[in-house]
Amino acid sequence: MTTAALEDLGRRAVGASRVLAGASTAAKDQALRLSAELLEQRAAEVLSANAEDLSRARAEGAGDTQLDRLGLSEDRIGSMAEGLRQVAGLPDPVGEVVGGGLRPNGLRVERVRAPLGVVGIIYENRPNVTSDAGGLCLKAGNATMLRGSSSALESNRVVAGALRDGLAKAGLPADGVVLVEDTSREAAVAFMQLEGVVDCLIPRGGHSLIEAVRRHATVPVVIDGDGNCHVYVDASADLDMALAIVVNAKTQRPGVCNAAESLLVHRQVAEAFLPRAAEALEGVELVGDERARAVVPSMGVATDEDFATEFLALKLSVGVVDDLEGAMAHIDRFGSGHSEAIVTADLRSAERFCREVDAAAVVVNASTRFVDGGELGLGAEIGISTQKLHARGPMGLRELTCVKYLVHGDGQVRR
Repeated sequence: MTTAALEDLGRRAVGASRVLAGASTAAKDQALRLSAELLEQRAAEVLSANAEDLSRARAEGAGDTQLDRLGLSEDRIGSMAEGLRQVAGLPDPVGEVVGGGLRPNGLRVERVRAPLGVVGIIYENRPNVTSDAGGLCLKAGNATMLRGSSSALESNRVVAGALRDGLAKAGLPADGVVLVEDTSREAAVAFMQLEGVVDCLIPRGGHSLIEAVRRHATVPVVIDGDGNCHVYVDASADLDMALAIVVNAKTQRPGVCNAAESLLVHRQVAEAFLPRAAEALEGVELVGDERARAVVPSMGVATDEDFATEFLALKLSVGVVDDLEGAMAHIDRFGSGHSEAIVTADLRSAERFCREVDAAAVVVNASTRFVDGGELGLGAEIGISTQKLHARGPMGLRELTCVKYLVHGDGQVRR
């Protein structure tokens, strides 16, 4: 795809965004429900395309984590369709009044939510992002430009086609969802630099993709960053509870950004807890610091690089800390600002952890796997922002809008 062709695709999305910005809630919801029906009706086509993607990925040596992210099933397609229906059932943020008032000179000021315009999504592997992103952006009145990876191209074509047809059946422009089918590096860089077209770019992928966006993007970006998430087991923790949380956070789905990558244990409970954890985490490669290996000698040696790594696999770094301050210092040094959890029965420790840990989400006595738009009541999420401007944490509908000022007068002039 030439730069001119990419810009033309972008102009089509811009035109659609202007229609979607003024579309009624009923029309947007109808498009979402029709898209969900079409996804289900075309499940066989989606699975056939996905099988082609998986076959190519295996031939190219893709690992289990990549294949898990890439793979679709009837259940996953059903979840994608249900996600679209859930978004249709959420309140429409567009036009919501979030502030304002009457000025002394009689001007009436309102701050209202308005669409961003064209939201660009650049992502790797996961075809479900195609429907999640397209659906959320549509409900928030935005057009979406999707640029997936070559590994998922056939799946993305079919899923994006269902969304485009759903829009058209609802009387809305099909170009509210456009797919960039050129998956070359050159096209990716050009996509990141579509100034005047892309109003906000959201990357979803690994460290290399995020770094490429930081290096090349000239449009506004919201970073969906690494998930080097920790679970800290405090001295007062219920160890049965802690064990269930750690196992769930690490193994329930290890290849996602809210899975735990590091376990920190207070020195007072390390001897009681770590052997139980090692047994329960059978199949997980454990690497630990010197104090953790003194308790469980079968652990491998953990380096600073291990503690700083988002494994996205059945591997976990383990450290023993002296106290809450030690745990927070470790998280501050190695964490990525995504999600951090504490297991404790001490209210003061919980409150301090919540207050002082610098992360998009802090979890007390529960698994990090709950840091997810659907689990937190936002519907399907478009990503989890680890930055602090505009959006932080799971990005749902409100995070896909900005604020517009509406000022009403009756002839006032400024003196």
